[in-house]
Formats: sequence, C-alpha cells, structure tokens
Amino acid sequence: MKRLSLVGTVAVAAIAAGAWWTNSTPVATPDMPYGAVNAQESSDAAEIDTSSIVEMTLGAEDAPVTIIEYASFTCPHCASFHKSAFKQLKSDFIDTGKVKFIYRDVYFDRFGLWASMVARCGGQERFFGISDMLYNQQKDWLAGGKDPVEIADNLRRIGKIAGLEEEQLDVCLNDNEKAKTLVAWYQEHAEADQISGTPTLIIDGKKHSNMSYDDLKALIDGKLES
Repeated sequence: MKRLSLVGTVAVAAIAAGAWWTNSTPVATPDMPYGAVNAQESSDAAEIDTSSIVEMTLGAEDAPVTIIEYASFTCPHCASFHKSAFKQLKSDFIDTGKVKFIYRDVYFDRFGLWASMVARCGGQERFFGISDMLYNQQKDWLAGGKDPVEIADNLRRIGKIAGLEEEQLDVCLNDNEKAKTLVAWYQEHAEADQISGTPTLIIDGKKHSNMSYDDLKALIDGKLES
C-alpha cells in the first residue's frame, strides 16, 4: 500500500509554483508544461465548491453492495489491483448488478493529477477505459522519472490513443479551476473517510486495506448472503 501523509485534518495541498504537497513532494516548477497545475493558488479546500466534480461509477445504482476505491494513478499497488483483482470484481459482481463501484482519486503528486485530468477528459463513458490504459501502462508513461515534459507527452499520447483530440486535451490539461477543484474534492473525501494509503476500499461504509481477490470475494459474498 502506498502511504499518504495527512497532516491534521488533511493539510491543504497547494498547487502554486514552489508549493509542496502534504508528503513534501514539489508540485510545481518553472518548466511545468501545463497551467492546470502551474497557475494554481493556495486555497482552503473548505472554501472551494466541489459540486461540479462527477463521481466515476460502474454498476447498478441499486446494487446491494457499494464499494468505493481510493486510488492513485501513480501508485504501483493500485496498478496491480486494477490489472488483477478489479477485473475479476467487475466480471463477477459489478457487471452482474451485485456491486456499485465508485472510483475516487488520491493525488500523491502532480503526475497523478495530470493523469486524472486526462482520464476525466473523456467523461464518464471513457473514464474507466482510459483508467485501464493508465494502470496497464503505468511503468511506461512514468518512465520519464521526474521529467514533467516527457511524462506530460506520454499522458497526451494515451489520451489520443483513447480517442481524445489534441484541442480537447489542451482544454482539459489547462483547466486551472478544474485542477484546483479536483484537489479540494480529493481532500474533502480523504479527510471524511480518513484515508491514509492506497488502494483503500470502503465496502458498505467500512474501510479495508488492499487485499487478495479471494478475500474480497469472500467479504462480498458474505454481505450478499446476509
């Protein structure tokens, strides 16, 4: 599990140049290619209206079990979960109407935020398809290490392969308000659910750390039988 450093009730993670995330990872530098991160100002998350952020969901709205996953596109444990357990979860429970699945982003760094903005650029109908690409190709698009230009280009390439137009990606990646609102939205939920690492699963209101699919299946089956 990738650990998230939360200070107090979740310190506000500023996105302005020279600012730092709660885990002391620099978020912005002068060479950052997108204003979506570079132009942000420090703001109290509580003062930002997050109602415009759409929950990304799969499955029947009235499914008997609800699972919320907190995950980061830069988290290797999350990639492992999505390449294995999640596919089985989707086939066995989500597609069969037994589980409603909600995906919520956690931002450890600017690259995870950028990846989220690319995934969300395609709307609800393309989000999970792009998410699969981001997780399946995580090592490839992060191969640039800390080179923001290379990583940004890699994310653009994934977006275009998914069918997004260049102009569409430009708009999404330079949406300053969306970036700021996404960070506030993430902080709001992370604080409420006391998220300390990824992946974290909230199953019918109860928090669980990463687990094998066999354990997850047994837990869901138990709820469906009760």
